[in-house]
Amino acid sequence: MSHPNDVPPGLLLPRLASELKNRPEIRPPDWALFAKTGVHRERAPTDPDWWFLRSASVLRKVYVRGHIGTTRLSAEYGGRRDRGSAPYHARTGSRSITREILQQLEASGLVQPYKNEGRRISSEGQKLLDTTARQILVELTKARPELAKYL
Repeated sequence: MSHPNDVPPGLLLPRLASELKNRPEIRPPDWALFAKTGVHRERAPTDPDWWFLRSASVLRKVYVRGHIGTTRLSAEYGGRRDRGSAPYHARTGSRSITREILQQLEASGLVQPYKNEGRRISSEGQKLLDTTARQILVELTKARPELAKYL
């Protein structure tokens, strides 16, 4: 069985984002065109499909981490805040974006609540990630046969 850790995220996330784009529950809200992804950013994302890519990334992080909440996820998407001549300080990413994505993933049945400790991957979400990772691994194996041991 293939795991999302077996393939590079740079190959997994765009394919997973295109899978999530086909789900009607996962749609960017109206404010997503203008929202920054955190206080450490100067502008909103320029990629029109950034919402789906972030949703795929959140889904992968929930799977790899076990269970995780919005605060921890926002820290994962944070960065260094430019404070002019003062030293940089770490800042968290937007919890509103993270919360909205988790709610949409939960509505589509890919994640589920876990006690009072955030959310965890559901069996449907695990199946989606595993099959997508396997498809990518099969394609990579054609170019590099030594990766066949991960199949």
